[in-house]
Amino acid sequence: AITAGTNPRLRPSERAAVIETAAPKLVIAAEDHVAGIPDDQEVELIRLADAPDTILGELRLPGQVPVAMPADLDRPVCICFSSGSTGDPKGALFANRQLAAIAELDTGGAWGGGGHRIAPTEFAHIGIMTKLPWLLAAGGTTHLLTKWRAADVVDLIDRHRISAVTGVAPQIALMLRVEGIEERDFSCVKAVVVGGSASPPALVREARRIFGAPYLIRYSSTECGGVGLGTSPEADDEEALHTIGRPRPGIEATVRGPDGHLVPDGETGELWLRSRAIMSEYWRAPEATAETLVDGWLRTGDLATIDDRGLFRLTGRIKEMFIRGGYNVYPAEIERVLTDHPAVAEVAVVPRPDDVMGEIGVAVLGVRPGVAAPTLDDLRAFAADRLAGYKLPEAIRVLDQLPRNGTDKVDRRMLVEHETAT
Repeated sequence: AITAGTNPRLRPSERAAVIETAAPKLVIAAEDHVAGIPDDQEVELIRLADAPDTILGELRLPGQVPVAMPADLDRPVCICFSSGSTGDPKGALFANRQLAAIAELDTGGAWGGGGHRIAPTEFAHIGIMTKLPWLLAAGGTTHLLTKWRAADVVDLIDRHRISAVTGVAPQIALMLRVEGIEERDFSCVKAVVVGGSASPPALVREARRIFGAPYLIRYSSTECGGVGLGTSPEADDEEALHTIGRPRPGIEATVRGPDGHLVPDGETGELWLRSRAIMSEYWRAPEATAETLVDGWLRTGDLATIDDRGLFRLTGRIKEMFIRGGYNVYPAEIERVLTDHPAVAEVAVVPRPDDVMGEIGVAVLGVRPGVAAPTLDDLRAFAADRLAGYKLPEAIRVLDQLPRNGTDKVDRRMLVEHETAT
C-alpha cells in the first residue's frame, strides 16, 4: 500500500483537490475532517484519542504477528503533497530506496541525532513523513503536538531539555514573542534548525541571542526529500544571515540558465539538485514530472547565485518574478531589504497590473507590535541605497497578519489575486 497524508489545516476545497489528485482506494479521516471528501469515496472514520496507546490497544489483536513486507527498495511507499502557494497540488512519490537515502543523509548534523525534539509540523509534511525513520533509529524522542502553540513549545523545550529547536521562521518568531522568554533556561539547546521559508537577519540574530545556539538554515523542498543545502554551525554572519549555505553531504547543487547550462558564479539562474533522496516522480502527473526531473536532476524553480566561497543565495522563485518596464524583478531580493526596516515584521512583494509599466511591485506588510506602520515614502527611502529604482515598491498594503497556507508559508496566490482584482 502507498500512504498519502493531507494537512489537517487545509480548507475543504483544498482537501478535495488533494484527494482528487491522489485518487485513493480508501480515505481514513477523523470526523471533523470529512468536509471536502468526495461523496463517492470510501471513508473509514476514526476518533482521536488522548494518547496513542489508547487507539493502539484497541487495534492490537492478541497473538497476531504483523505481516513482514518484502524487502523491495523500489516499492513505492508514500506520497508527500507539495505545500506550494500556487497551482494545483502535486504529490511527490517516494520509494523505500529514497526513504533509506533520507535516513542516511539527514542524520541531524553537529548537534546529534538523538535526544528530545518537537515535531513542528503535521505528519503529512515532508519534514515529518520522511524523517521519522532516522529519528527513531537514532534513539531519540519526538514530541507530537495536537496543535502547535508557541507558548506550549517554549514550555516543552524547557521541561524536556530539547536539544534542537526546529520549525519554520514564523514559528521561531512567535516563540521569541512568548512572555518571559528572556528568563528561560535554554542551555540544553544545541542548535535552532529552520527551513520552509526565508529567515530575516533580525530574526536570526534575536534567536541566536535568546537560545544561545547557532541558527542553522536548512534549504530543501518536498521533491528533494527534505535534504538539500544548509549553513554551518560555525558560519560567520555573511553566511548565516544572507545565504542558504552549501550542499549537505551527498547532495549536488548547481545554478543553471534557461537552456540548462551552468551559469558563471555570481550570476542568477535556477537551482538544480541531485541526490539519492529525490522523489521518483509526481504522482499521476507525467508532464509535471518531465518538466521537473531532468537526467536525474531536480529543477527546484528557485533562483539562486553562487559566490566565490561556494555559498548559495536565493534571489526568488521563477514563477514569482514579474516584469516592470522590461526589467525582471525578483520579490525575494526586495523582501530581504525591506525586512531590515525596524517597523517591518514581515513582508511579501507581489505584482499589480499597471497600464504604463505592465506590472509594479506592491509591498504587503505586517508591522511590529507597538510600532507605527511605515509609509511608502519611508520604505522607498530606506531601500533606495540597496535597490535599483525599478525594484522599489510603488504601493503598500498593511495587514494585521499576512495570509498563510497550511505549512505557514505566505500565501502569495491570495495576495496576487487581491492585487489583480484591485
